[in-house]
Amino acid sequence: MSSLNVRYLGGPSAILEIGGVRFVVDPTFDAPGDYPIGGSRGLTKTGEAVLGPDEIGPIDAVLLSHDQHPDNLDTGGRAYLAGVPLTLTTEAGAGRLGGTARALPGWEHVDLPRPGGGTVRVTGVPAQHGPDGTEHLTGPVTGFVLTGEGLPTVYVSGDNASLDVVRAIAGRFAPVDVALLFAGAAKTPLVGDVHLTLTSEGAAEAATILRAGRIVPLHFEGWAHFSQGRDTIPPAFAAAGLTDRLHLLDPGEEIKL
Repeated sequence: MSSLNVRYLGGPSAILEIGGVRFVVDPTFDAPGDYPIGGSRGLTKTGEAVLGPDEIGPIDAVLLSHDQHPDNLDTGGRAYLAGVPLTLTTEAGAGRLGGTARALPGWEHVDLPRPGGGTVRVTGVPAQHGPDGTEHLTGPVTGFVLTGEGLPTVYVSGDNASLDVVRAIAGRFAPVDVALLFAGAAKTPLVGDVHLTLTSEGAAEAATILRAGRIVPLHFEGWAHFSQGRDTIPPAFAAAGLTDRLHLLDPGEEIKL
């Protein structure tokens, strides 16, 4: 089976290469600081970008979980999208972004050609950015599953907080070879004392549901609204008996899986 290369860029951002096809997940490049959402709210970035947009190299597509929050698509990320051949995202996001952005609704797919023949299939899968009943506040989000002949099955969760959503995805794709799970247990005053993304324990449970062979956490550091992170992930995975499957990367680190 072909391998998956993952380079973690901090926050939600990563470069994936599978079957000779290169993807960027949720591109973010801006400096630390305060970033507004609407007129009265904002998020605070605390981590530096690992790479600039001109250092990414050629890519085939961006996998954009959503466009409405600056921790998933910032000013530099928006400018970056203008030069990429394809951005796969939500229907609402594609409508707002225009250009090469394309909607990939839940359970629909697009096949991208591989350099040596064959394709990488990208399937849009559901994501829920918070508990039930908060969708009108947080907006639509999507996840992705990558598959192909001779390729590992790869799940990219996006900002999903629902294990029921994970169960639905597992029903179609498990076992998953590699799961990239957004795992910072994000909290904001918008929805009170609830989590907008998976907790560390939730990420471990999601990995169990997916029967994931390898797990790479994303989006657990670099922003002030994360309530859990690098110190809470290993104990949660140890408690679930998944330590040997966890790959907790440092910003800029690359791994072949």
